[in-house]
Amino acid sequence: MLAIKQEVLKVINQLPEDADMDEIMYRLYVLDKIRKGQESVAQAGTLTSEQLKREIDAW
Repeated sequence: MLAIKQEVLKVINQLPEDADMDEIMYRLYVLDKIRKGQESVAQAGTLTSEQLKREIDAW
């Protein structure tokens, strides 16, 4: 996995030249959420589909 700074630079470089600050911030926000999700999965912070079904049934 790339270092955070490298990922940020890659995302920014892929944006069009006329991208505004809102677009840049949104892309960085999405990148952050993806990284946090990947870290959660790597640390087994997710539920199996069966666990999720049982949890939903308990509602």
